Amino acid sequence: MQKKDILNLIKFHAEHNEAGFRNEAYSIARFFDQSGDPQLAEYIMALLSGTNTFVPQSSDYDLPFFSKISLVGDALPLPTLIKNDVLGIINSISHNAGINKFLFEGEPGTGKTETVKQIARILERDLYSIDFDSVIDSKLGQTSKNIAAVFQEIRALPDPSKVVISFDEIDAIALDRVNSNDLREMGRVTSSVLKGLDGLTDGVVLIATTNLFGKFDKALTRRFDSIINFNRYSRDELIDVAESILNELLSKFTFAGRNKRLFRKIVAIMDHIPYPGDLKNIIKTSIAFSDSSSEYDYLRKFYEAVKSDTDDLKKLQDEGFSVREIEILTGVSKSQVSRELKA
Repeated sequence: MQKKDILNLIKFHAEHNEAGFRNEAYSIARFFDQSGDPQLAEYIMALLSGTNTFVPQSSDYDLPFFSKISLVGDALPLPTLIKNDVLGIINSISHNAGINKFLFEGEPGTGKTETVKQIARILERDLYSIDFDSVIDSKLGQTSKNIAAVFQEIRALPDPSKVVISFDEIDAIALDRVNSNDLREMGRVTSSVLKGLDGLTDGVVLIATTNLFGKFDKALTRRFDSIINFNRYSRDELIDVAESILNELLSKFTFAGRNKRLFRKIVAIMDHIPYPGDLKNIIKTSIAFSDSSSEYDYLRKFYEAVKSDTDDLKKLQDEGFSVREIEILTGVSKSQVSRELKA
């Protein structure tokens, strides 16, 4: 839905244009229905039909320091070790064993935030993420007061079994106190977080993420029931992850052809294979920017993005590419590639 839809609605109402008003309202109802909010769509339709017996139901909670996160999207592929740990988290939550505070640590792009979303999807819960911009305050002592209010909001949830609470990039408030310029203020902030975590009921599921685990306050790490390291990708696993990402994207870009062998060879010769988040961006951009009339143009763009040189035919041969693969990566015909390599 765009601004013009609302403006049209007001315009038609002001002009007493009943037909235009109803058509615009029906269009807005369809938007909400297609966006995953059928209840609001039904409510609008009921109002338009004059049978307003429907009261929209909402599971949204009034959490001023939190934002509700959309769960639309696909989870990043995970290596076996991390996947097993995540399954363990889901099992522990399902068992109501009182293990409910988890910390995901690892470099950017390793899949921490997307995994939090995936856990919420599997558990069929809403996901709320803390807005640290609204928590952190320049006034002395106000940040710790805000943190106390944050945990009060969590404790006041009428049904915590329907939500997952996310502290994404918790290092914004959890770095080691000895590295702070204001030890007293940082001490108050950390103490508020410690007290808040200690006071959580077993029904609350809280998952925090951090890229700076090495600088994390050690007293805080002990408050988490489980800490999952997301840096555990082997090189072979990253190649498999890259292929999995490619297969997912190719289902959306139907013009692109499939050449798994060539794609894996390109990934395998990379000096450093990025973590899944960055890897997905590179692959997606290569496909999106490719010529739709050339089914393998995305492979050439992908090679250029990771190796930056497709002009040296001998280099391509030394990297293990066949004459046909060199033709795909360079656009030079196989016969010409063969002549130049022999020469």
